[in-house]
Amino acid sequence: MQSVTLIIDKRLELSTKYKKMLESDTNKVIISKDLLTAIKIIKDNEPDLIIISDSFDNDLSDFCKQVRALTYNMRPVIVALSKSADINDRIKVLNSGADDFLSEPVNMDEFKVRMNAHLRREFESNFDPKLVLGNKNYTLRAIKRELVKDCDWGMLYITIENFDSYKQAYTELASDKLLQTFTAIIKSGIEETDYLGQLEENSFLVITNRLKCEKIANYLTYAFDSVSSRFYAEHDLTRGYMILQGDEFAGKRVNFVHTTIGAITNSSGKYKTINQVLNSLIQIHNLAQKPNKSDYLIEREQIQGANSVCERKYNNKIVIYEPDSALSTLLSAILDLQGYEVIVMEKYLMPKKIINPALVIIDAGDLGKKNGLNLCYKIKNSIDFKNSKVVVTSVVHDKELVLNTGADLYLPKPYEIPNMIRWIDSLVKEFNEG
Repeated sequence: MQSVTLIIDKRLELSTKYKKMLESDTNKVIISKDLLTAIKIIKDNEPDLIIISDSFDNDLSDFCKQVRALTYNMRPVIVALSKSADINDRIKVLNSGADDFLSEPVNMDEFKVRMNAHLRREFESNFDPKLVLGNKNYTLRAIKRELVKDCDWGMLYITIENFDSYKQAYTELASDKLLQTFTAIIKSGIEETDYLGQLEENSFLVITNRLKCEKIANYLTYAFDSVSSRFYAEHDLTRGYMILQGDEFAGKRVNFVHTTIGAITNSSGKYKTINQVLNSLIQIHNLAQKPNKSDYLIEREQIQGANSVCERKYNNKIVIYEPDSALSTLLSAILDLQGYEVIVMEKYLMPKKIINPALVIIDAGDLGKKNGLNLCYKIKNSIDFKNSKVVVTSVVHDKELVLNTGADLYLPKPYEIPNMIRWIDSLVKEFNEG
């Protein structure tokens, strides 16, 4: 992304001279001859560097205060140019919000070096050193600048799913290597004129031409799935999933990492603000999500429609299969007090009138008969229980045997009720946010 420098100066000849000195392929320079125009430019472009001269009638220190107040959230570098060389004027202007003060006439070589140094520091302060990408603030600034351009654009919101679980299982060092590899993959799929930045640790934004969106998304999903197996231990690849170690001896089944991409373009012309862009990207991205496979979805103008995306109601329904009646009654009563809708089943049978509960808790029972394990397998493969989370408890501590049936969490007995409630809260929230 190009840096943006704003020169606020009513002197045509000098401001043009400064512009020619600073403008380059990496720095766009805009001149404003009055404060009102400058305010609009600041709001639309969020400049990295603002150069203010004392060519106006306003006091330079007051001028700096106004601009600093206007740019409080974006915090650009402000450089003051003045005909005064008085130390008191320098101190007054610097105390008013300026980051640097130069007395005119200035040496043009020094001027260029100083301004480039300010731009370099501004650039470095907004970049993540680990991935050498623009951070969230810089990326939001890139979106805002794109919205005011008169050109076609496309934006891709790219995430690595199950990243936090991978970090927990394989350590932060391994997760850093995963991020660096994924970043390299994205960079290899875009051009130098495209923008790549971060929104969160495991989410990225690409700004490109709208005609290239699908090509980029298709490449990224294929390329990431092609290399992702290299980030796992052999025993996890053989098993087909990761196991997160929970409290005591509990184990949670987690799918491998994959990427989900949501993309939008300005073909509809409906995007005016950053929030509109982000909300649409997240909606399209969420529609593309799959539990264990990379995929992408691109907004297309012909499928748009009012109220086309319905908000899902919060599901707090829990089904319990627990042969120990005392434990079943206790657990049911506590969950009821927590505000959950609880249904207790007396036999290991598929419920006929219950559709898609948020969570199912199953006691594995006699592992010889495998009643609980068979039920878990049926539930995880039933259309009526699509995406429902399943917890399997057992007195027989065979974690992989339980998780291989499709259970999301194995919890050994005896377990503490507060520990179980924490897991329930976490899984129900995960179901509703999925």
